[in-house]
Amino acid sequence: MSNAATDAAPTSGWRWAPAWVLAYVALWPAPGYAEGVLVLGALVAIVMLLVSRFRGGTRLLSGPAWALTSVLFFAYWLPELVSSFDAVDRGRALGEAAKDLRYLPFLWLAASAVASETGRRRTFAGLAIIVGIWTLDALAQAVTGTSPLFFGIDSIKQSISGRGMCSAEEVAAVDRLSGVLGPCNLKLGQVIASLSPFVLYAAARRVGIAGWLVAAAAVGVVIVLAGSRASWITYALVLVLSGWRLLGWKKLLGVFAFGAIALALLTWSSPQVRQRIERTGHALAANEQGVDSALAGRTRIWGAAACMARSHPFNGVGARGFREAFPACDPAPGEVAAWGEGPALHAHQIVLEVLSETGAFGLLLWLAGAALAWRAWRFSDAQAHERARPALLALAVTVFPFNTHLAFYSTFWGGLTLLLAALYAGSLLAHENRPDGAAAPRT
Repeated sequence: MSNAATDAAPTSGWRWAPAWVLAYVALWPAPGYAEGVLVLGALVAIVMLLVSRFRGGTRLLSGPAWALTSVLFFAYWLPELVSSFDAVDRGRALGEAAKDLRYLPFLWLAASAVASETGRRRTFAGLAIIVGIWTLDALAQAVTGTSPLFFGIDSIKQSISGRGMCSAEEVAAVDRLSGVLGPCNLKLGQVIASLSPFVLYAAARRVGIAGWLVAAAAVGVVIVLAGSRASWITYALVLVLSGWRLLGWKKLLGVFAFGAIALALLTWSSPQVRQRIERTGHALAANEQGVDSALAGRTRIWGAAACMARSHPFNGVGARGFREAFPACDPAPGEVAAWGEGPALHAHQIVLEVLSETGAFGLLLWLAGAALAWRAWRFSDAQAHERARPALLALAVTVFPFNTHLAFYSTFWGGLTLLLAALYAGSLLAHENRPDGAAAPRT
């Protein structure tokens, strides 16, 4: 008896996977709704796999794509689980580890979204459109002082609940471009920088060098005005790694020269940008106080992270347990911190976060995941490289270790990172990677 109908059933439902992914990203300005889309997508993936009794799985993803997506998830999740056994706050750590299992089926869904040429084109183009719209919205805020998209979201929230997205204190304290994410979620620079490869590659594919240059300039202005110096480093990496293949080194140096002039103009015209440039210059003071000022107090946080790693070398203090463990490891107890009152919430650096919260065990698993991701790239052909290049670049600059970072075990940034990992695995090891260039045959 033919199983064609059974094998086709999952495929017909999973063709909506690009829409799930794009809805999840588009709803990041409303985190609760984005989380709802993620959970619903994970449940749909589980139900469809159970209904099909996992038949026809290779019609959704190639075998290597299933494996790499799952391995990258477990390289993230297993350290979290192991760290919870003797965490500072064991109950919370175990709860977080259990809750984060929802990512695995959603990552299968995300990887399947880019496993075919049509799905990949829709997903990558959709991400480019979303980031492009957010960039234009942020530019409008830079000119008018108001983000049209956030104003609309905030107005809807006001009409429904009588309260805005952010408190009056958060709105008054904002000192940078906040864009669609709003003044109470100042992550616009990091988000745009991490997703910028999708915009730049789409612009280059559609319009060529001119499209890449215009997109690079628009995104660059937003990232500088968004104020996060970590995102400046991230975006500089994106420009280098995407621009040299398109422009060559000489033209790329011209782009950076133009960028330096633009940064000087923005420094002159924007007090916020000027303040961050001056703070960065404190690092040249060649003393600990100057470096700490340039890093907004992060040397104190990193000292505490090193203390946690020494105190709990095998499995750390527990994922998301940094704030509870900080007082005992604070290098300067009793002194007012550069970030204000209260303990530091996370290590602000990926290697130190993994070491302090999940220990040497966690770091080894993260490194193993990175090694397997790179091995998959090395043993793939040129066609696979072209398919996966935007996702690889986005993932690589997001986890680039010589930078400061948001918390990778937080719901928002952890979800973004794992999504990029799934898009990379699904596009690199897509069905076109088969020797016959086709999906798994029906039997």
